[in-house]
Amino acid sequence: MSGGGSGGHVFPAIAIADAIKKISPETEFLFIGAKGKIEMSAVPKAGYEIKGLTIAGFQRKLSVKNLLFPFKLLVSLVETWFIVKKFKPNVAIGTGGYASGAALKVAQWQGVTSFIQEQNAFPGITNKLLAKKARKVFAAYNGLEQYFEKSKIQLTGNPLRGSISLDGVDRKLACDHFGLDGQKPIVFITGGSLGARAINKAIAGKINRFDETGIQLIWQCGRIYEAEYASLNSPMVKVLSFIDRMDYAYAAADIIVSRAGGTISELAIIGKPTILLPSPNVAEDHQTKNVMALVEKDAAILIRDNEAVEALVPTCIDLLNNTELKEKISNNIKQFAKPNAAKDIAQSILSSIE
Repeated sequence: MSGGGSGGHVFPAIAIADAIKKISPETEFLFIGAKGKIEMSAVPKAGYEIKGLTIAGFQRKLSVKNLLFPFKLLVSLVETWFIVKKFKPNVAIGTGGYASGAALKVAQWQGVTSFIQEQNAFPGITNKLLAKKARKVFAAYNGLEQYFEKSKIQLTGNPLRGSISLDGVDRKLACDHFGLDGQKPIVFITGGSLGARAINKAIAGKINRFDETGIQLIWQCGRIYEAEYASLNSPMVKVLSFIDRMDYAYAAADIIVSRAGGTISELAIIGKPTILLPSPNVAEDHQTKNVMALVEKDAAILIRDNEAVEALVPTCIDLLNNTELKEKISNNIKQFAKPNAAKDIAQSILSSIE
């Protein structure tokens, strides 16, 4: 299995592995990731072995780092060749990210049956190339026939971490976990596992507005921004680099502010009123395409990065005070929920190789 670089690629891969293991406990797993990235800690924590590659993505802007890209790619392909040859997998599963490209391509060269899971409404170039020799493409959104062979596509939704559910999660316990008052409104803000500068800057710039209106924050700022915003931590504002108990964060929140990658599938399951800020720094602006699928159904509010500083905090406050709109968004986003995605993908993979 391979997928990484961000939580949006890693956690779906782990969810698929968990689902396969539940159906077929004797299955052996090996993950392939990129050294220094989130998968190198998240995968072992989930109980799986992982091998790291010497690889980095190609920078879309002019960068001296791109001079090293061909060398690192060649090295990673050689590394992967020996890893795959030794492990002798029956199946290779890719969930995106540059390590996934090397891992799946080498597996395909060695004749291993491969599967792709695409989290977005607009696929990245890695998955578009790999899908040509893949057995199936598991899609999170409709309308991918223009990118992948129609016969290969199976609409499943995005596989989610097992803890992403509000079933049995007590809101008071969730609020206590973060040291917050469950009688006061709470906004959960997340820029993903890596953090989002535009979201962080917008929140920090008008953080007094939350305090003035009695609004509490659970703010996952990202590890690289922790030192910059740690001083804003207070009894009303919980600044955290990373949140392990996302179920508690979701349960405590009255509304959610988020980036718009694979997290959208989690938000649909949770069903809370949501404000989405698609990252402009991703391939082909695919997060905006993800958001528009929801906005067209009144299932989320869209704010662009260049609007965030002025619009994000006022929009949060307005939404908290608009009961009718909160209920409308909550009801509509639930229509996008596909809670059985990991199980459906696991069953499809296992049945394809019997």
